[in-house]
Formats: sequence, C-alpha cells, structure tokens
Amino acid sequence: MRVGLDRGTGQLLIGWPHCLQSLVFILTSALESHVLARDLGSGALDLQDRNATPMRIMQIYALTAAAIRAHEPGYRLRAIQLVRYGADGAFAFLLKGIFYPRGHLGDYSLSEERDALLAANDNGFQIIGAAA
Repeated sequence: MRVGLDRGTGQLLIGWPHCLQSLVFILTSALESHVLARDLGSGALDLQDRNATPMRIMQIYALTAAAIRAHEPGYRLRAIQLVRYGADGAFAFLLKGIFYPRGHLGDYSLSEERDALLAANDNGFQIIGAAA
C-alpha cells in the first residue's frame, strides 16, 4: 500500500488519495523545474494561453498521458475526455484509468478503476474531484 504525506496539511495519505496528489504534482510541474528530477512534469503547461483548437486539445491529451505514464507507476490512464470548455478559458478533463495500490513496487496484481476530474485554467491544472 502506498503511503505519503499531504503536501498542504502534513496529514497521512494512504492509497488512492496519495496517487491523486502525485498526479497533481506531476501535471502541475513544468518540465525541468525540479533540480534533482529535470524530466519530471508535464509539457501540457506550455500550451496555456494558446488558442484551444482541436489540435491543441489533442496535444494536451498526449502530453498528459505521456507524463502520467512516465512518472506514476500506480496509475494507468485508459482515456481522457474533455468535459468542460468555454470562452472563459476554463477546461476540465476527466481522466479514466486503473489504480494499482502497489504499482510503485512493481506489483500489478491488485487493481481498481479510478477516475479523476482535472481542471485547467489560467492558474494551471489541478484535480478538482475524484470518482470511485
């Protein structure tokens, strides 16, 4: 079982909540922004403030999937769906995938389907909700 501390409160996080925090950290970190982990992060942040064309949305999908695949062994993304978009610049993506409670240890024998709602706006990306 994966265990860690909440970055904001210091409280213990166990299992899925810890994975969610990891996803937020990965997707809200710009590439090359961490001294000891230059490859950690997502290139999707570089697409902020650009026109939201279908091609740009596909680029966000691809960069999000690549970042999760590279840096979160406990979550396998199966689908991304754009669930909110508007002229105000706010976007929301539903991440659908499989959570492996022991995936960080290379053990993929246990799995649970888990979804997360990722919001994107001028302040970056953040997980705003999770579904079981």
